[in-house]
Amino acid sequence: MKLKEFLADIAQSLRVLASRPSSEKVKITDANAYQWEGGAGQLLPVVNVNRVELDLLQGIEPQKKTLLDNSLQFAKGLGANNALLWGAKGMGKSSIVKAIHGEINARGKNDAEIKRLILVEIHREDISTLPELMRKLAVHDAQFLVYCDDLSFDREETDYKALKTVLDGGLEGRPKNVLFYATSNRRHLIARDMIDNEARAAIHSNEANDEKISLSDRFGLWIGFHNCDQDTFLEMINGYCAYYGIEETPENIRAQAIEWAQTRGSRSGRVAIQFVRHLAGKKGRAIN
Repeated sequence: MKLKEFLADIAQSLRVLASRPSSEKVKITDANAYQWEGGAGQLLPVVNVNRVELDLLQGIEPQKKTLLDNSLQFAKGLGANNALLWGAKGMGKSSIVKAIHGEINARGKNDAEIKRLILVEIHREDISTLPELMRKLAVHDAQFLVYCDDLSFDREETDYKALKTVLDGGLEGRPKNVLFYATSNRRHLIARDMIDNEARAAIHSNEANDEKISLSDRFGLWIGFHNCDQDTFLEMINGYCAYYGIEETPENIRAQAIEWAQTRGSRSGRVAIQFVRHLAGKKGRAIN
């Protein structure tokens, strides 16, 4: 495609977005979870959320308590902070968000103080439409937990500047009924080479570092997730086996689990559940 045609396509897309009234309500059904389609400006209901029970997430007890307390406060209409869950892969950053959402709605059935909590997943490529999404959610009588998995920004991207404004510094501010959670392998969200490029172009040497810190600083909570040791890894596996009723001697589980982790070169919650699925399959069982 020629450059002129390419630019014309971009201009047309921008006109379509501009013509869509951001104050228009999105449809909320009985579902308590949705995926945001930024291009269409629609919420797609998710009937069955792929989640595990909160108690099954082991080895991250402090992280669970911190995020659950913050989310409960928000579900009750009290003060709460946007949260950045950062750190090691496979240690439950995305699982904890979905598990806490399910836990709070379960508690809400017996607690009148807990309002309806709706989980909305926004994909990384739709972050530029986050302001529009928040305006659409603000008019609904419910609490919305907007969640973006694996959020980070590379060179040439400018969406992070819009995110900074939405989270804290914009004229509109964040709606009272919307909270934003993000997971990332990077603590500061912005790629190292991007910061280095900005540093070389900056008038003052600390300008780039300020830019790097200021995005993550919009999150009131920074919750770190770190690689687990062998004992914690085995506790995770034993917890899954007990939950799914998989009978095996502790000695066999230990030996097979250690070998499983060695073949993958890592220990994490993700590796633990993968091993348990493997073990269940050997016994003629199927688990999620």
